[in-house]
Amino acid sequence: MPDQNPAIEQNPTIKRALISVTDKTGIVAFARSLHEEFGVEIVSTGGTAKALVAEGIPVRAIDDLTGFPEMMDGRVKTLHPRVHGGLLARRDVSEHLEQAAQHGIGLIDLVVVNLYAFEATVAKPQVTYEEAIENIDIGGPSMLRSAAKNHAAVTVVVNPAYYDQILAEMRAQQGATTLATRKRLALEVFETTSAYDNAIYSWLYGAISDEAPSPFMPNKRLFLAKAQDLRYGENPHQQAALYKISGGGNAATLCNAEQLQGKELSYNNYLDLDAAWAAVREFSEPTVVIVKHLTPCGVASGADIAQAYERAFACDPVSAFGGVMAFNCQVTTAVIEAIYANGQFIEALIAPGYEAGAQELLADKPNVRVLVSGGINALGEGFDYRSIEGGLLCMSSDSTLDDEFALEVASQRQPLEGELAELVFAWKVAKSVKSNAIVITRDKTTLGIGAGQPNRVNSARLAVLQAGGAAVGAVAASDAFMPFADSLEVLAEAGVTAVIQPGGSVRDQEVLEAADKAGMLVVFTGTRHFRH
Repeated sequence: MPDQNPAIEQNPTIKRALISVTDKTGIVAFARSLHEEFGVEIVSTGGTAKALVAEGIPVRAIDDLTGFPEMMDGRVKTLHPRVHGGLLARRDVSEHLEQAAQHGIGLIDLVVVNLYAFEATVAKPQVTYEEAIENIDIGGPSMLRSAAKNHAAVTVVVNPAYYDQILAEMRAQQGATTLATRKRLALEVFETTSAYDNAIYSWLYGAISDEAPSPFMPNKRLFLAKAQDLRYGENPHQQAALYKISGGGNAATLCNAEQLQGKELSYNNYLDLDAAWAAVREFSEPTVVIVKHLTPCGVASGADIAQAYERAFACDPVSAFGGVMAFNCQVTTAVIEAIYANGQFIEALIAPGYEAGAQELLADKPNVRVLVSGGINALGEGFDYRSIEGGLLCMSSDSTLDDEFALEVASQRQPLEGELAELVFAWKVAKSVKSNAIVITRDKTTLGIGAGQPNRVNSARLAVLQAGGAAVGAVAASDAFMPFADSLEVLAEAGVTAVIQPGGSVRDQEVLEAADKAGMLVVFTGTRHFRH
């Protein structure tokens, strides 16, 4: 065990700083304060040094510190014992300090580094392999890791947001920082470098494959940034928080939506909003989806968004009370007026935008949670993740067909005018309903929804029960094939005249014979849409 030096300062005064940043936000003001208020010697590299010198801040070039020039197009400039020895030497170990003095290594007390913008580089549409490689930072992560390892004595800053806090602490601590602060900053360094390495790994995995790489890489690392703590989880005795997936793709996601007003969103609010937002994005016409307990209870399209809302609400006013709503276009003042006229209590709304008048009316209900997405993501992009005990399931996101002419007419009866478009609407709704799903619609409005039953015939019975007499002349969708004719027979008896389903059952012929006997239209999609 090396000799300890009990005389060392508990919080060493910052006398020398090494600054090398890609993001130069606030760096001039920070460096000026370090120099003018505390007399800190500033060592810097390349572009950062030029930026500081241009503002009249004295800078010692890195090659003067190391005795070696920056070389190989800047690939080698800080990988030197006089840098890493100055960062890693323990101030409380006499042998370390003696060796540093013997080899002319001066101590470095503060490191301010952020990394080459690798993720932004590889996100460019036309980025070349060579350009990406050159934007892999080597010296930056190395300095950060050395400084963070020795946080007992070295302050390391990777985020410009901490500059003011560091200066305030130095003013209060006679030019030093506290150990508690250095620990927190070191933790952020290792969080940053681990995410940075993962970004490089993920890009390189795809870039070096001779063939199209599998989206399911051998080692998949999800970096989750906590967005907020939630009051509780699914039930009050459970703790919960919301995390955002780093590099989660398009900005117009639920996690990135801006909350314009209302109480804090709950765990269950987020789940319901996610179900509603995923469902409403299926439609190109103005459409409203009302969700209660993860299940759509009213879905409708209309000539405008106000008409779509009125139709969606009329589907099931009882269930709509206390639900959440999603809109696929701007919410107009007329929509909010209609909500108030219906006396509908709503937990939350999400939409791409809101008219000024709509926002003014919503402000009269300050507890209503109002979210704006700023846009709508394309369908079928990205991945869905679900947890199981001890693991995570990952799959590519689901989306439905948007082409009625891709359907196969399987029954003897041929479609009437407008029937296929109605079936496609019902099919899109069924995708967002818990399996086993049966959905009855007319005029692009849901009439009855049977969801989440262990067998399909009971889902059909529930949908028919809810639709009542309105089922006569309506169409229905089944999210998976009908394994027996019984589900179709329940729908036919209620007056449903057309059914859309994937097909593919060993008893398809039996189902089609029942349809032909009842004079029903049956179309196959060839694709199922389970939602467990």
